[in-house]
Amino acid sequence: MAAVISCNSYSPLAASKWINPTLPTKASTFLATPKYNPHKHVQCKLQNEQKGRPFSLKECAISIILAAELITGIPSLDAYAANPPLPDLSVLISGPPIKDPGALLRYALPINNKAVREVQKPLEDITESLKIAGVKALDSVERNVRQASRALKQGKMLIISGLAEAKKDRGAELLDKLEVGMEELQQIVEDRNRDAVAPKQKELLQYVGDVEEDMVDGFPYEVPEEYRNMPLLKGRAAVDMKVKVKENPNLEECVFRIVLDGYNAPVTAGNFVDLVQRHFYDGMEIQRADGFVVQTGDPDGPAEGFIDPSTEKTRTIPLEIMVDGEKAPVYEATLEELGLYKAQTKLPFNAFGTMAMAREEFENNSASSQIFWLLKESELTPSNANILDGRYAVFGYVTENEDFLADVKVGDVIESIKLVSGQDNLVNPSYKIAG
Repeated sequence: MAAVISCNSYSPLAASKWINPTLPTKASTFLATPKYNPHKHVQCKLQNEQKGRPFSLKECAISIILAAELITGIPSLDAYAANPPLPDLSVLISGPPIKDPGALLRYALPINNKAVREVQKPLEDITESLKIAGVKALDSVERNVRQASRALKQGKMLIISGLAEAKKDRGAELLDKLEVGMEELQQIVEDRNRDAVAPKQKELLQYVGDVEEDMVDGFPYEVPEEYRNMPLLKGRAAVDMKVKVKENPNLEECVFRIVLDGYNAPVTAGNFVDLVQRHFYDGMEIQRADGFVVQTGDPDGPAEGFIDPSTEKTRTIPLEIMVDGEKAPVYEATLEELGLYKAQTKLPFNAFGTMAMAREEFENNSASSQIFWLLKESELTPSNANILDGRYAVFGYVTENEDFLADVKVGDVIESIKLVSGQDNLVNPSYKIAG
């Protein structure tokens, strides 16, 4: 009997090796909406029609690299290894990159409370501790738990003081649950019950994330006036995407939980939630799945995006990138175009299942409905040092069953995408106007 819903049957990760795909008719261009035109990409048009300025050599080099990957289905590893292109595009960070989607979402919240971060970090470090073989891992876990417990006791009042006034009671209750949960985790460690550590860690980090969200008091900035009437997600939302898998005897269908971040991409996330509420993606096939990305969102017919019934034109949204350390996103320009070569994005392409908008390569504001999830961490896209950050708008992460994205194939069907939380954060929803 094929597995249903739970997605917990065994399936090897297809993303562990590259596939040389036969590119489908729909969404065949790498992270772009139009059908692939090799002349356009290889020639690197000398003039940006939208901005009326010459392209830099770096833009041409990037386009050639991406075009080569499109044609072959694999990155140009030999050339890349010999002469790493565009070294100044790499993001310089200290320490290993964060790849866990939950951690990325926690650090992306618009808060500044050192006390709660000092609780969060050792709890997240348990994941690394569990990579140690056998019960020896528990000694390291115990140190993590003691560090987190000490940080909570010492910083509890500072954490409570950072809660939004209307959310203080709820936040205090969550902290009490967190405190009890850490005592339970300490007992699990003392009992040498290794298998029970990860589920309890997940529970505790959920409490931490909820507390941190309760520190956000309203929406932290004004969206630019020209975009204020678009569907906007002012906060977080979550959707469940149910995919019917056609050709996997071990996996009949799977539900992926996706958390959408409107704090850092209100226009992009709002556009997607609005389309979800219109049931735009329900019944749509997966249109690209090559071990590098999973992509969909190209509707039947000549249109390559969502046709707004009120205008009978394709609805497009601007490129939207939140730079770490800034209070609001930048719009309509890549970070390279802004000269921010070493800037870090608040929502990086770090996690397996990073979700972003596809667009035309040379049209920053051409995204409409096509979306993709990044699977492969290749030499082109190493975490925290890749050529995708700052060029494509990330607006969420798959947080449950993300590994099974590698089992999704072209032709598999999205049975439904349903909004499960955050509906109140959607403003200017066009689907209600449309009826």
